[in-house]
Amino acid sequence: MKIRGFITALTIAFMLCAGSAWAHPHIYDLSTNQEIAFEDLITDLASAQVVFIGELHDHEGHHRMQLEIIRALHERGRPIAIGLEMFQMDYQGALDRWVAGEIPENNFLLIYHQNWSLWPLYRPIFLYARDEGIPMVGLNIPREITRQVARHGFESLESEQLRDLDLTGFACIVDPAYEQFIRRALGMHNHGDNRSFTRFCEAQLLWDRAMANNTLAFLEEHPDHTVVVLAGSGHSWKYGIPTQLDNLAEIDYRVVLPEVPGRIDRLSASSDDTDYLWLDFGSDGWHVWNE
Repeated sequence: MKIRGFITALTIAFMLCAGSAWAHPHIYDLSTNQEIAFEDLITDLASAQVVFIGELHDHEGHHRMQLEIIRALHERGRPIAIGLEMFQMDYQGALDRWVAGEIPENNFLLIYHQNWSLWPLYRPIFLYARDEGIPMVGLNIPREITRQVARHGFESLESEQLRDLDLTGFACIVDPAYEQFIRRALGMHNHGDNRSFTRFCEAQLLWDRAMANNTLAFLEEHPDHTVVVLAGSGHSWKYGIPTQLDNLAEIDYRVVLPEVPGRIDRLSASSDDTDYLWLDFGSDGWHVWNE
């Protein structure tokens, strides 16, 4: 009976560990070009004011990675907030009521779908934030603004559309690597017309700048918090929101991106791109959940 009980205990322990990041410790540190333990990653992230975690929006494994990092930082005891590309800043009141438990999930879904989609993939993060009372911050700007800039240029915007957005030094000046990313997003592959590229570039940078600006605004009111920013990998890349944050203030941040073969991987990435890569491979890889 004792042996059976011991085996049962081991089985339960394995099942518990299998569902956590501790059983999936493939974190690649670009400063040393070697894998590090998940605990060491969290120790470093906990010292930063902002942590960017990239994602492919429809990849369940990437959202599990985000939740595991959020959970680990929260359990370290440092106050954290979750910044969201997925919510426009105009909906901050709804996010506050969600975290306060004042909106039933069915009612909140009506608001969520005015901002984003793929609720089943994001739901565990939103539920954890609500259950633990972790502030959620809408970082995005209305889509009609970025669409207008992409079609008609930054100069077409009226001053009231920009409101309190700090655009000091704003211009379509990007690193060659980020230019290639923007051109791929535009579908131009270096053969499109320069005027279209400039407008699309302005829209992308305005998007990044707005999210940097709103992250900084939260930190100014809550300087003791670490803001965990959840955004697409293109925005989270160091050339995206982090560069715009650098243009606004001296902020200590870290970037964690999921490895995506063909886009960014351990052989091609450098510390100019990200601080850490989350390697998703092997029998314990979360990519299999998306197949």
